[in-house]
Amino acid sequence: MCAPAETAEIYGLEEKEYTYSQAWSRVAELHAAYVRIGCRSGVRVGLALGNRLEFFLHFLAINGAGASVVPLSEALSDEELAYRILHSECALIVSSLKEENRFKAIIDRQGLQLSVALSDTLDTVPGEMMTAYGGNDLRATPLQSEAAILYTSGSTGHPKGCVLTNEYFLAVGEHYATIGGYCAMERGRDRIITPLPVTHMNAMAVSFVGAIQSGACLIQLDRFHPNSWWRTVRESRATIMHYLGVMPAILLKAPVAADEDFGDQIKFGFGAGCDPRHQSAFEDRFGFPLIEAWAMTETGAGAWITASHEPRHVGLRCFGKAPAGLDCRVVDDAGRDVAIGEPGELLVRRAGPDPRRYFFDGYLKDDESTKEAWRGDWFHTGDIVSKDTDGSFFFVDRRKNIIRRSGENIAAMEVEGVLMQHPKVMQCVVAPVPDEIRGEEVAALIAQASDSNETLAAEIFEFCCSKLVYFKAPAYIAFVDNIPLTATGKIERSAAKRIARELVATKAFYDLTAFKRTKSRQRRR
Repeated sequence: MCAPAETAEIYGLEEKEYTYSQAWSRVAELHAAYVRIGCRSGVRVGLALGNRLEFFLHFLAINGAGASVVPLSEALSDEELAYRILHSECALIVSSLKEENRFKAIIDRQGLQLSVALSDTLDTVPGEMMTAYGGNDLRATPLQSEAAILYTSGSTGHPKGCVLTNEYFLAVGEHYATIGGYCAMERGRDRIITPLPVTHMNAMAVSFVGAIQSGACLIQLDRFHPNSWWRTVRESRATIMHYLGVMPAILLKAPVAADEDFGDQIKFGFGAGCDPRHQSAFEDRFGFPLIEAWAMTETGAGAWITASHEPRHVGLRCFGKAPAGLDCRVVDDAGRDVAIGEPGELLVRRAGPDPRRYFFDGYLKDDESTKEAWRGDWFHTGDIVSKDTDGSFFFVDRRKNIIRRSGENIAAMEVEGVLMQHPKVMQCVVAPVPDEIRGEEVAALIAQASDSNETLAAEIFEFCCSKLVYFKAPAYIAFVDNIPLTATGKIERSAAKRIARELVATKAFYDLTAFKRTKSRQRRR
C-alpha cells in the first residue's frame, strides 16, 4: 500500500508505504492489541481514520479477531455519526487525533460507556473492555460471519446498515481481479490509484481486496485533488485509475498539456456515472478507456455488471452485459418484463439454488426492508435501465428517491426531515436537479414559509449544515405557494422534480452553490 507524497503530507504520516510483509507485521501487532481488549465475534468497532492507510490495517486486525468494523466518515455531522454509533452498537471508536475530542463529545452527549482510542494508542484502552458487547455467533462459519456494516442512503430518513460478510469481501475482490477484457490485471504488477472514501464499498472492498487478490499495490489518496491529479498519477506509477463520475468532467476542464496522454501508463479507469458527453472526449484526450460498471453495496459481487468487453457503447451510459451466473430482469411497475429497449426496473439474483450468494446479508435490525428488497426471490435494485438486443444494459434513472451528487447518495427524505425541523418551514420537498460537474444537485421547494426571502434561504441552509454534512444541504431553495400532492395527499415527486428543474433553469431559485463551495473548502482545512 502507498500514500503519495501529497496525501502523506496532509495526514502527517511517518510511513507512506507498506510492503505486504510490513503490512502483515503491523496487522499482527494490532490484532494482538484488539484481542487483549476483548475484540471477538459479535463485537463492532467504529473506524474513523479517514483515508489513511492505517484504516485497512485496522480492518484486517479486527477481522482477524472475528469482529466487525463500522466505517465512520469524518465528513458526517455529529447527529449522523451518533445515529451510526448507536444503531450499530459500536463497542469502541478508533479515531484520528484530529477527530478524537469530537467523538468523545458525541459519546458523552449520548451517555454511552465506550472508549475513543487513537490508531496507535490501543494499549491505553482497558483490557477486556468489550465484554459487555456482542457475543460469539455459533451459527456463522468464518465465511458467513459479519465483517463490516456499511451505511447507505435509502428511501427512508435514516440510512440503512448493510451487513457484509467475509464471503462478500472475498468475492468482490476475486471478481474485480478476474473480470478480464479491458480490466485485465497482471498479478503482482498493477498499481491502483483511488481517491474514493474508504467508508464506501468501492474503496473498502473493490480496490483494497482486489489489490490483495491480485498482488497489486493500492495507492490511496486522501481525496481527489484536480490540480495535482496527473502529477500524482505519474509519480505514483499508477496503472489503474478509479474514478467517480465527477472526475472526468473536472479533468476535461483543465487546459491541454503537452504530456497528458497516459495511454502508455494507465490501462483503464474504473468507475461509474461518467457523463455521456464526457466519456469519449476523455478517452481521446488522455489515452485510456473509462470502464463503466454497475453494482450496489447490497449486491456486491452477487450482481455486478461491467462494460469491460466490446461493445461498450461509449457515451450511451452503457454498463455492460450480465456475466455468467447472474440472472437479470427488466420490469415495469406491475412486475412484468418489458420489451427490448424499453426502460424498467432492474431485478437481479444469482443463478442456481442460492439466489442471494455474494450479496449483502441484510439490513441491520430491519428485516422488513430486507424482505421487501428481496420480494419474489429477486433483488429489486430501484434503478431504471434498458436492455439492447445484444444484451448490453444502459442506465436510465433512479427509481428510489435518491440524489446522486459527486458519487454520494443523498436521501431526499433525510434532508426533508431536517428542513421540517426549522421553525419557519411548514412543508417542503427535496428533488434532484442536473449539475454539469456533480451529476445532480440538491434543490428544495418550501411552502408556507414566513418571511420568504434570500436571508431566510441562507438561514435555512446554515440550519441544514448544522445537522447534515454540507453536501446534503440544498444548493437551491425556492419558496412556492404549494407542494405538489397526489389525490391521497402524498408528495407527487415526479411533479416536484419537474418543477425544480424548471425553476433552476429559469433562475427562480435562491442559489446557494457558493455557500456549499465555502463549506467544502472549510471541511478540507
